[in-house]
Amino acid sequence: MTQRFDAQTMGEVAALLRQATRAEILPRFRRLATAEIRTKSGPLDLVTDADEAAERMITAGLLARFPGCVVVGEEACAADPSLLTRIAGAELSFVVDPVDGTANFAAGLPLFACMAAAMVRGEIVASWIHDPLGDDTAMALRGEGAWIEAPDGHRRDLRVAAPVPVNRMVAGVSWSWLAEPLRSRVTSRLPRLAASLSLRCAAHEYRLVSGGHAHALLYNKLMPWDHAPGWLLHREAGGYAARDQAVFMRGAAQAEAGRQPRQAGGDAGT
Repeated sequence: MTQRFDAQTMGEVAALLRQATRAEILPRFRRLATAEIRTKSGPLDLVTDADEAAERMITAGLLARFPGCVVVGEEACAADPSLLTRIAGAELSFVVDPVDGTANFAAGLPLFACMAAAMVRGEIVASWIHDPLGDDTAMALRGEGAWIEAPDGHRRDLRVAAPVPVNRMVAGVSWSWLAEPLRSRVTSRLPRLAASLSLRCAAHEYRLVSGGHAHALLYNKLMPWDHAPGWLLHREAGGYAARDQAVFMRGAAQAEAGRQPRQAGGDAGT
């Protein structure tokens, strides 16, 4: 299943994300005009000209490199939600989040990333989380591990933290999309942790937990471009993930179940 993605191919996709961020995202950082920032589904759901331009560039690059593949970008899907249905029947598909952490990006906060994941017949097989400001890319290849790689080829393997008691855990908890009464149940239990965090950027939260710097993540609003890249990164770093009543992200069929809570921890025992 991973025969399409060797070290060279992984590097080529990482280079594409880097090129798109340098061309379309970084030049707009802290330079966005008001008209270049818009809302989608609500005030917490933003899109900018940078998101749209970078997604177009990444989509074109993937289609050129992998002829016949399906590419589903967050912004294209916002305009046409039916695009999600194309994943399930595709031999090879990609999901793309051109700017994860758009609210941070739009506010001038240097905490955002560019993500992509590859799926073969709906199975996530490779992923990339590029940090435009740090200029390195966290990558995962199914069955081959997870690592962070710099443009010069320097590579650092990723490994999740060892299990610890709940009162020593650092957890990223995204509770703002939870409905009551679950929202109150979750937030009332946060003091049991050593610390809780929310970076408003799943990409960096996944990098954090995959590198052993946090112990668990909890998400509720699950869209493939937000979570497929990090899910594989965390899994290949030795992590465990679960979601209610479904196997996580086997193609577009799970999109309709995307509001079920999902948690990720160091291993099955955490």
